[in-house]
Amino acid sequence: MIIVNDIIKAIESVAPLNWQESYDNAGLQVGGRFQSVSGAVVCLDVTEAVVDEAISMGYNLIISHHPLLFKGLKSITGNSYVERIVIKAIQHNIAIYAAHTNLDNAPEGVSYRMARKLGLTSIRVLDPLCGRLIKLVTYVPSTHVESVRSALFEAGAGHIGNYDKCSFGQEGTGTFRAGTYANPYCGAIGEFHREQETRLEVIVPIHVQEAVIDALKRSHPYEEPAFDLIPLSNRWEQVGSGVVGALPEPVDEVLVLEKLKEIFKTGCVKHSPLHNRKISR
Repeated sequence: MIIVNDIIKAIESVAPLNWQESYDNAGLQVGGRFQSVSGAVVCLDVTEAVVDEAISMGYNLIISHHPLLFKGLKSITGNSYVERIVIKAIQHNIAIYAAHTNLDNAPEGVSYRMARKLGLTSIRVLDPLCGRLIKLVTYVPSTHVESVRSALFEAGAGHIGNYDKCSFGQEGTGTFRAGTYANPYCGAIGEFHREQETRLEVIVPIHVQEAVIDALKRSHPYEEPAFDLIPLSNRWEQVGSGVVGALPEPVDEVLVLEKLKEIFKTGCVKHSPLHNRKISR
């Protein structure tokens, strides 16, 4: 049996809510996480017609791109289409979930797909996200460093750009004295102990922080492993809004617009004033 939370986990594994913009309101908006799913309707915007379609099909999950709720509702009386949708969704036990700017900002997301259809190369994110990464520093007995490192990687740590399993280790000596009620992995209660340790550092996306800390505690031999979580202001170059890329060769701007219309099968393209120049980026 598939429940709503199973589908949410699948979506957020590629588009975590932590990646949404500050003004956004992505995520589960109506309904419970643990109800079983009979079927799902996928849409751009949640309208009353979409809810009616879900009801007619016997489906109880709607996955939209644009959130139905951007701001809080002070009353739910049915005076607006948003209120009517919320009422009808609750009455028919329909959950509503939105993946908006978190999906836009995801690596290989919508902007990347559009850029590739246009044949762009040297693609990079236009506006990378900041403040979404931390550095985990921990101290591990040298005999266990490889197993702890592997557990951290498995939980989602150690990614830098197109590289994974990235870490740094430095040998040193740790000291401690176990208290009366401790259960030390090494050393004796009440005695000052020195242990050969490795200082281990990895980069961790904030959205997997709890999973990485759990993996650290499960794999570390110490009863009380020491670790630091250091916020980073680095730009995450692979995650963010929009992309920039280069055309294979400079093209007249009118031809670029015509190519846009052809590739994306649209009869009209809104654009800024033309300047009679060739487009290369």
